Amino acid sequence: MQDIEALKKEAGIKACEYVKSGMKVGLGTGSTVKYTIIELARRINEENLEITGVPTSLATKELAQSLGISLIDLDQTNGLDIVIDGADEFDPSFQLIKGGGAALLREKIVAQASAKMVVVADDRKQVPILGKFPLPIEINLFCSGTTVNHLEKLLDCEVKIRKQGDKILTTDNGNLIADAFTGPSIEDPISTEADILQIAGVVQVGLFNNMCDVVIVAGKNGVEVLEKQ
Repeated sequence: MQDIEALKKEAGIKACEYVKSGMKVGLGTGSTVKYTIIELARRINEENLEITGVPTSLATKELAQSLGISLIDLDQTNGLDIVIDGADEFDPSFQLIKGGGAALLREKIVAQASAKMVVVADDRKQVPILGKFPLPIEINLFCSGTTVNHLEKLLDCEVKIRKQGDKILTTDNGNLIADAFTGPSIEDPISTEADILQIAGVVQVGLFNNMCDVVIVAGKNGVEVLEKQ
């Protein structure tokens, strides 16, 4: 079996095949997409690839800038040709859980603005039903405890404010992440997303429904490309 990190690198590079000169590209966040960004930079330098990127996090912005990728603000575009991003889980309908890297709000804004979404992931992320990975929910600081209580009642599960070490994690947008430990029970992610968004303190939820077109999966059998029918 190949080393999982080598496979993640292979998957990240494979995703670059969907990127052509002249494209406006959403640049995702995460350990696998990192390899996509590095490969895009190589193609820019060695193959004269011409693209402009829109980063989904401050970490991605810093990486892309350090590699010489030209960046623009999403507001300066009329939409993007493609976004390449990771996922924490995906189900047979290509519905996703994202937000493990605490960038779900920016990732979702960029994904909604993109004509095509390509996800890179390892095969541990492929699940029959979403929810084994705790569902990230970005919430406002104001009365966050009340928002957590509403979420626990709605989802009938434990919800915890995410920490980074001993400190409460703050997102790039100054919000908090509430992780909902639903277990693999999200059989109707579209309704679940709509219900969660009804809670006033919720900024956004890490369910990415009807957005993903392609998943490039790194696993024990190598790299596999799954395309939504």
